[in-house]
Amino acid sequence: MVDEKRERELAAKIEKSKEIFKQAFERFSPEEMRLIWSGGKDSTLVLWICRQFCGENNLNLPRAFTIDEGDSFEEIDEFLKRYSREWNVQLDWGKNEDVLKACNYTLGADVHLKDLNERNRAELRRIGFDQERFPFEAESYAGNHLMKTVVFNTYLGENNVKTVFQGIRWDEHPARKNDQYSEEIAAAELVPAHTRYRPILHFTERDIWDTTLHYKIPFCPLYEKGYRSLGVKTTSLKAEDNPAWDQDLENTSERGGRRQDKEKAMQRLRKLGYM
Repeated sequence: MVDEKRERELAAKIEKSKEIFKQAFERFSPEEMRLIWSGGKDSTLVLWICRQFCGENNLNLPRAFTIDEGDSFEEIDEFLKRYSREWNVQLDWGKNEDVLKACNYTLGADVHLKDLNERNRAELRRIGFDQERFPFEAESYAGNHLMKTVVFNTYLGENNVKTVFQGIRWDEHPARKNDQYSEEIAAAELVPAHTRYRPILHFTERDIWDTTLHYKIPFCPLYEKGYRSLGVKTTSLKAEDNPAWDQDLENTSERGGRRQDKEKAMQRLRKLGYM
């Protein structure tokens, strides 16, 4: 339960987010937009606020886009499927089938560069990868680029997407502490030009949970089991057994349960187009 003062604080944060949506809808049509929806708490809040904003302004809700890295939690997949139906969200699923076929859909199996298509080989050259093979692992440097960033950029180009909404917060990761509410991404090698909007930058992790619980926003059940940040299944660990919102959010790392070499490489990954 939150008191009246806290409720006013949360309502003000939601209104600030709606201002960001307003700026985006003044520039782009819903058909040119995508909501990036991972099934995590942050992107789900972005979707929830956007649904409110669209309902209040008689606007069509943009399509949503999620990325399957080939190592997903069943609970997340079920959550996305359930609430895309219940909320009437048109949800597109992105996946790098070329890489998955090359490793026979098996985690840890080798991916040989000769078995990849030209786009994926070009992407590996772009990040300076010069080996003949690598084990498939979605959160390695090469794996994360191929399974997430490449899927994202390919989808934008093939669907003429002009702008995306991201569930990113200032307090989530040091690499994001200077992010702006909107960012123009110039066209570059294998990266289409687009604009990124980040409507919940000003929310803290505590704000996310207070808002989610107060407004009864659905969330993936893994958070109740102790996970605080959800990545791929094999490299995401729960912080403790208590629900995420009952943990010491202010004095412990939210992403401590995520694979740390990827966390350290976040700046390099973002320069390649990672979100």
